[in-house]
Amino acid sequence: MALPGVDFPGVGCGLAILREGKILLCRRLKAPEAGHWNIVGGKVDHMERAENAARREAEEESGLSIHSTRFLCISEQVIEADRQHWVSLIYVTEDFSGEPRLTEPDKLSDIGWFDLSALPRPLSRFATDAVRALG
Repeated sequence: MALPGVDFPGVGCGLAILREGKILLCRRLKAPEAGHWNIVGGKVDHMERAENAARREAEEESGLSIHSTRFLCISEQVIEADRQHWVSLIYVTEDFSGEPRLTEPDKLSDIGWFDLSALPRPLSRFATDAVRALG
């Protein structure tokens, strides 16, 4: 079975969640970019709009309830080390409720708020593009 991102370019999505000058980041456990800090996001399912996928992934990964979002940027990742290729639509929101919690410990090792001027390292390419677009 062919895998998106591995056997052909995958379509991904992400959501930059902002609160009081901080961005929500989570640390990945799996490829691509295992060990890197990333915004919440994932794969867009067939027949699912990217904006809806970003909201779904964010809610699954953070436990937050996401309300309105807006388009931020496109990020393309060609990650030679992991042999993965993704084209991702990234959205942004400050319109959410709840407090983030680690809901997928099999995929993420940590989650938290980080000041945009003091981001953790290593930062994923996906998150780097989102932060650049916010700038």
